[in-house]
Amino acid sequence: MLTPFLTTHRIFKYLASILISTALCTQAVQAEDTNRVIFADSVQAKAMAQRLQEKEGIAVADTLALLQKAELLPQVVQAVKPPKTKGVRNWDTYRNRFVEPYRIRKGVEFWNENAGILKEAEARYGVPQEVIVAIIGVETIYGQHIGNYRVLDSLATLAFAYPEGQKDRSEFFLNELEAFIALCNKTHLDALEVKGSYAGAIGLGQFMPSSWIAYAVDGDADGIVDLFNSRKDAIFSVANFLKVHGWETGKATRVLVDIQHADNLTELLAPDIVPTFTPAVLHEKGVKLTGQALPDEKLALIELVRGEAETAYVAGGQNFYVVTRYNRSSFYANAVLELSEALRLRKRMAN
Repeated sequence: MLTPFLTTHRIFKYLASILISTALCTQAVQAEDTNRVIFADSVQAKAMAQRLQEKEGIAVADTLALLQKAELLPQVVQAVKPPKTKGVRNWDTYRNRFVEPYRIRKGVEFWNENAGILKEAEARYGVPQEVIVAIIGVETIYGQHIGNYRVLDSLATLAFAYPEGQKDRSEFFLNELEAFIALCNKTHLDALEVKGSYAGAIGLGQFMPSSWIAYAVDGDADGIVDLFNSRKDAIFSVANFLKVHGWETGKATRVLVDIQHADNLTELLAPDIVPTFTPAVLHEKGVKLTGQALPDEKLALIELVRGEAETAYVAGGQNFYVVTRYNRSSFYANAVLELSEALRLRKRMAN
């Protein structure tokens, strides 16, 4: 049996240990709070809040209160940093990420599940069904991977803490953050809950907030544009984006070529992805187009670097250029269009 003295002594030690632990935890929280970046305190944040009040009627205090809850994401900062060792771009490696059996199989399934919607979208916007499916496939594997980053945090991090030592894109992300807050204010979206990519892209088609505002469509006519849960909204929105950016039914996407001689490659590659040369001019300069139906329009010669292997080339038409408006990369556009061709072939074989 414990004596009263020992009991009191042990109780005192127990209470003291609790107080010490509480003090240590409080100090840790205070230290964490001290190191926390408060985006709302920045000059840019206050200016943005003022703009949102003037343009959207959102109170300055509400915007700043929202930004108080935004968190700096070190993993997002790391994601936009260039690799320490710069390797040679490799089209084969890039292609294998997107034009592969799983995406093709799941793409045909997605196409079959949404056949009526895709047919309607093609009729309205003139964009082939397989191209719409391919974009959603490349972006999110048909909605499987829409992103796990809180968009408010991602955009605030890139707007206010963009890493130094590379091209500064903080203004772009500041504009997207502003668009995101405006979007959430006028829709059903909760700014504290929306998840997306590390760059702030959202939904099945990975629209940036400004693109959602400009190009998203209420395809199912329920009064709400929902690029997360409404496949009709997502499909129609992708098609509308391409149409608005100049997609023309019947125009070329990509044409295979045979480089007969390389005397004029520097000149031919100078315009990059902008369609510049007629098929006749390309032929004169040693680039032979292959295929049954050759396009009667200007084309761009696209270079597909393959690491140490021999470089490949393809001619991109008007619609190839349009796909690069979705993501300004010739690799991206070529992957989307190759995947679309693979999907069309697989679906045709299945039928």
